[in-house]
Amino acid sequence: MRGTSDAAIATRDLRDQLTVAGFKLGWRALRGLPEPVAYGLFNRIADVAVRRGGRRVERLRANYQKARPELDEASLDSLVRAGMRSYMRYYCEAFRLPSLSREQIDRAVVSRGADGPRLFTEKGETAVVFVGHLGNFDLAAAWAAGTLAPVTTVAERLKPEEVFQEFVAFRNAIDMDIIPLTGGDDPFAALVQAARAGGRLIALASDRDLTSNGVEVDLVGHPARMAKGPAVLSLLTGAPLYCAAIHYEPAPKGHGLGGYRTVIEFSERLHPRVDGPTAAKAQDLIQQCADHLSVTIRQHTSSWHMLQRVFVEDLS
Repeated sequence: MRGTSDAAIATRDLRDQLTVAGFKLGWRALRGLPEPVAYGLFNRIADVAVRRGGRRVERLRANYQKARPELDEASLDSLVRAGMRSYMRYYCEAFRLPSLSREQIDRAVVSRGADGPRLFTEKGETAVVFVGHLGNFDLAAAWAAGTLAPVTTVAERLKPEEVFQEFVAFRNAIDMDIIPLTGGDDPFAALVQAARAGGRLIALASDRDLTSNGVEVDLVGHPARMAKGPAVLSLLTGAPLYCAAIHYEPAPKGHGLGGYRTVIEFSERLHPRVDGPTAAKAQDLIQQCADHLSVTIRQHTSSWHMLQRVFVEDLS
């Protein structure tokens, strides 16, 4: 029995070492490839994934079908292929992001409505931003860190641990402070401390509930569960709350990365539309965030990289 256990541990350790090596190779090798070659490679990876299908591709398809019920099968197939290419574009950019100059980042990002949170960050105050699994969050955060304020966010702890630490180091390099969701101090307490310290943008990907403590909202016409953290943080600390919808669009010549640029559309500052306890106000604020995201999800569906279950009827 002990021999079997030792063999299993050795196998897991070898698998972890290969995973770490693969990520490190991706970060280093892709930075040296010409841009068309790198993006072409990831397009091929996406196309192979779609042909093979599998649980994650089928989940993407099911989510797209809810967002775009008017599409026929052929149109939905085309959208899923475009969505996987967009998802792989995000990874290609994430691997290459540490080698980009500030000028390249600024040329690759277009923002709309950023004057709202800028009013607060320029005064040394903190703004809270609800974001979804749309477009390139890392590129948007890198732009925001250089344009608005340093960025604090919460990230799932990846396995193996060394891969997570690689991601943390990468994001730290672009002026992002990472609070681990698990395996460390209370993440919400750390967010409260960051918000009260001021001078930061706290950006939280919250369109999927990871804690079972979220709230139910309407997303593209269907009940979905989202994390309430951004709303509660805003209500508790007084930091203004915004929602940012991010998507890709074809870039003019001389701009963008791989032929596309990232568009960040900030909502107006969100205020509770209801009176009552904090829970009711938080529910309303997250619904407003869902409404803001729903517009982008319908208009730029391929930028919605939701390969997990998010709708209530799919969670049981």
